[in-house]
Amino acid sequence: MWVTAFHALLPFDDPGITSNTSGLPGLEQLRTIVGAMLTFSLVACVAALVASAVVWGFGSNSGNPHLAGRGKTGVVVAAGAALLIGASNAIITFFSNAGSLI
Repeated sequence: MWVTAFHALLPFDDPGITSNTSGLPGLEQLRTIVGAMLTFSLVACVAALVASAVVWGFGSNSGNPHLAGRGKTGVVVAAGAALLIGASNAIITFFSNAGSLI
C-alpha cells in the first residue's frame, strides 16, 4: 500500500541519462590502473592461500590445533577473496543491469 502512495508522490519518468565512455578524460588510464590492481590482488590471494596452506600443514603436523585453525581460516578467506575479486566485473555488471531495469 505504501509503495503505491510513494509512486504517486514521485514522478518516475526516465531522465534519459545513460553512462558513456567518452565523457571523462583519463578513463582509459583508470581502466588500466584498475586492471593492474585486479591482477595484483589475485596474485596476493594466491600468495596468501599458499602461506595459509603451509601454516595449516605445520599446525596439523605439529599437533597445534590453534595454528591449524588459523591456517584453515586463512585458506578460506584467501579463496573467498579470490572468488570475489575474480567475479567483481560480473557482479558489478549484473547489478548495473538490474538497476537500469527499475
